[in-house]
Formats: sequence, C-alpha cells, structure tokens
Amino acid sequence: MKLFQKLLLAPAALGLFAPIAVNASESNFRDVTSYSQDQAELSLDTFKPLSNKNPLLAGGEGANSSQSNNDFDVDTFSSTTTASFTTNFALGSTEGATNTRDSDNLGMNYDWEIALSSSFTGNDSLDVVINGGQSKLLSELDMTHSVNDITGNGKSGTRLFLDTISYTTSLGDRTTAFYSFGNATAASALYNTACVYGSQVDTFSDCGVSAANIEEDLGTAMGASFDFENGFTASLGYEGQGSNVNGFLTKETVDAYGAQVAYNGDAFGVSISWANIENHSSSDVVAAGNTESVGINAFYAPDLANFPSISFGLESNHDDSVSTTNNDQTSHYFIGLQWDDLGNGTLGAAIGSKEPYAENADASSMYEVFYSYNYADGITLTPLIYSKDNSGSTADETGIILKTEFSF
Repeated sequence: MKLFQKLLLAPAALGLFAPIAVNASESNFRDVTSYSQDQAELSLDTFKPLSNKNPLLAGGEGANSSQSNNDFDVDTFSSTTTASFTTNFALGSTEGATNTRDSDNLGMNYDWEIALSSSFTGNDSLDVVINGGQSKLLSELDMTHSVNDITGNGKSGTRLFLDTISYTTSLGDRTTAFYSFGNATAASALYNTACVYGSQVDTFSDCGVSAANIEEDLGTAMGASFDFENGFTASLGYEGQGSNVNGFLTKETVDAYGAQVAYNGDAFGVSISWANIENHSSSDVVAAGNTESVGINAFYAPDLANFPSISFGLESNHDDSVSTTNNDQTSHYFIGLQWDDLGNGTLGAAIGSKEPYAENADASSMYEVFYSYNYADGITLTPLIYSKDNSGSTADETGIILKTEFSF
C-alpha cells in the first residue's frame, strides 16, 4: 500500500480503536496532519454562516420552503431559542429540625435546572423548565422544587422532571398575559411585588406575604398585567385545577384568584395584593370555607453609599370557616435589609414570622443572615445562618449552610 493511502487510513483507524483502547499510546499526529489539501472538498459556501432566518417567526413560513436561499439548519436551535443551566450544592447542618430524621447531621442538598425559552413573534415567550434534586436534609433552603424518586430497600435518589411550561405574550403595547401549568406554577407570575430582598431561606422568599401573592401549586395558572407607565402596574391572577384535575371554577376544584396594584420606582416602591383562596388539604381536596388575604409590600433603596435597601411585608388573612371569632384572623410580617455592593458581594439580614400566626397568639419568629459573593465567573458562594422558633418543648431550629451556585 502506498504511503499516501496509509495516511488516509490513519484517522479512520484511530477512530475505530479509540473506544476500545482508551489507554493507547500517543498517536503520530505529524503523519495525520500531512493530509494533502487537494483531497479537501472546499467551495465558496464552505465557510458561509447559517442565515438568521427563523422558521418559527411570523407563523412558521419558510419551514417547508424549497427555495435555495433558505439555509436554516433544522438540526439546530432556532435563533430565538435560548437555554440556561444552573446547579446548586449546599453543605450544612440543621439543629432541632422537626421535619427530617437527619437533624444535627452534616449533609448536602443539590439541584440542577435547565430553562428553555423560545419566541415566535418577537413579543412572546414559550418557557420550559426541567429540574431535579434532593433537599430533604436542608428543607428550609430555597432551592429548586425537588422530589424523591426511589424509596425503599435502603435506596434514595432523584429524577429529572418537567417543572413548568408557560406561554407569555403581549396584547398591545401595555398588556401582557400568560398561561402556565406545572409543579411550580404561580398565579402571581406577572405580579410586581415591591420587594428587593434576595432571600436564601424558603420562608422569606415571599417577603412576608404568603397567601395574597398566590402560589398554591395547584397545577394551572393564568393571569395578566397592565402597565400604566411611570412605574404603575395592575395585575390579575388565577390558579386552580389541582391534582384532581376537575377543571376550572367547579365545586370539585380548588380555586384561587386575586389582584395586585403596584408602584415600583428607582428608590422606592409599594404594592397591595389581594386574594381569595378556597380552603383545601395538602392533596388539593376542597375543604369548607375560603380564606381572604390582603398583603402590603414596600421597599426603600436610596442611592447612598453603605446604606442598605429596606424591604417590608405585612399580611392579614381571614378564614370564614373558623367558628370562633378570635381565631379566624392571622397575620404575617417580614423586614429585610440588604447591602448590594459590600466588597465583592451582597450582605443580607432579615427577621419575620415563620408562618402566619393567630391574633390571640404570639408570633414564632425567624431570622437569617447571609453573604453572597462572586467567587469566579458563573460561580457564587453564599454562607448563611438561620434560626426559627418552635413552640412548646421543641427545640428551636438553627441551620448553618454553605451554598454554591454554578450558572452556565
């Protein structure tokens, strides 16, 4: 066999044996790279980039076009589709936790999420979120919704699952509407709640308004938001159907609906939220009565050196199914301070009630302190400590955690 023919066979041979002999000796790259240029099939179109024409836009015309200038590669993402990836590791321990058998032990949470977004008209967005993880030990940490996949026989594990699918579109210049379903669906998706505090624990993620900013995880949500300009907005939201899948606005279905008006400026903002939610069990079974909630949020973030932003939340709930008048009213509060440019990161501290408390009872308080800083491009480290009261003889819960977030 001629030398030139041997050289042509070299890349094919390497590709055949590489999967088998993963510890093979170093290849002779000098012979491989001596491949003759006259064997390469080059033309004027070899390095021509794909066009920016998107078959998804304007109703999809061009997707089946036979025109020669339609060089959109159907095997690639459209030019209006993006993907983002995030994974979190959390190492820590909780003392006095009542919802885990691993209390006082050192453990780790983790999650992974991919968010896909596509636009069809340029004024809309189809968003799909897929995630998975494990957060049983550090349950207070506000991470991705996660589920336990395998139980029994001493084994535990997790699986990826479809979290949410939502479609958002503009209706004119000032109105935006959405429809969504999934485990993390919230009717308040288009709300403009006046809170700038970046909570790390799950309890403070609602900024002290746990019911009026509807997030019941009932499976299906829809809503709309109207922009009055100059920072003023009004929003509507509905959430329902639940695990029983009995349709919307029926006696068998849990329904939650509400509204919000808000003003958000550069230095301060305020929002008022209202909701009416049918009482239901954890399995979304309709119970007697309704709970009406009103929540007020506000923030103040002046452009002053070393001055923190201040976020505040207060909620009042009335359950009309409670027979005694001194137990039908509950309250919820939150105050958070945040320094956004402290060194290379953000310092935050918050205090509030861990859950709505009855008007004739004392609030069970909770606090957190965290410092989140940029360790490297795409890597954020967040050490935090939290503590929350428990009633009776149950010890207060304290958690010390180090969270690492990778975004790519």
